[in-house]
Amino acid sequence: MMHTQITPQAKIDFISRWIGEYLKDNSLKSLIIGVSGGIDSAVVSTLCAMTGVPTFVVSMPIRQISTQHDLSLTQCWWLKGRYPNVTHINKDLTSIFEQFEDTFASEKDDLAFANTRARLRMTALYQIAQFNKGLVVGTGNKVEDFGAGFFTKYGDGGVDISPIADCMKSEVWDMGKELGINQAIIDAEPTDGLWEDGRVDTDQLGMTYAQLEEAMKWGTGSKHYEQYVKLRTANVHKMNPIPICYL
Repeated sequence: MMHTQITPQAKIDFISRWIGEYLKDNSLKSLIIGVSGGIDSAVVSTLCAMTGVPTFVVSMPIRQISTQHDLSLTQCWWLKGRYPNVTHINKDLTSIFEQFEDTFASEKDDLAFANTRARLRMTALYQIAQFNKGLVVGTGNKVEDFGAGFFTKYGDGGVDISPIADCMKSEVWDMGKELGINQAIIDAEPTDGLWEDGRVDTDQLGMTYAQLEEAMKWGTGSKHYEQYVKLRTANVHKMNPIPICYL
């Protein structure tokens, strides 16, 4: 059945049930999600909370722009007010990042440092997950993470499960509306939150999510297809298994 034939509520129910069943099947006790203030993490954290199992929503500012961090806190507090199984953890990783930055001052590279932020957050999530016998839940969707490959390898790509990996960005927005996610989060310009200048995803991708979806849906029939393929080709190594030299 095509996704477009499934209502947002049906997707919500299916994914939330899948998350709970996966946790149970693997004899683990909790779910851990990094909440960035964007629509993807807002939807995934809500789907996790709906399972009824202990759910830890984690905000991890690193010299964060205040508006981004405020949206993260808004989502975490909203969940805590609705679901008694939700615990909010705030871990400011700025001092850790700055120590790393100082240590590698002679190897300064802005993109590498942006990716380091994502990898520090991944490390923090797994620390919390190990302590609480939990799963780290990914927030990547079908377009940016599994289409264009717009994520940090071993950063936000380092997760145990990816519940919305088969959902287009438009589907995530539709689920967010159905779930009653804060309108400011729904309306916010998508950003990875890794840059102090506040650059958004479109700035980095050179394409909107609507254009990416069009290219993925229509292939060579889309005028944006060649640009999409160029993005994906540069990033596909992140999605492939680690190459092994077999003897």
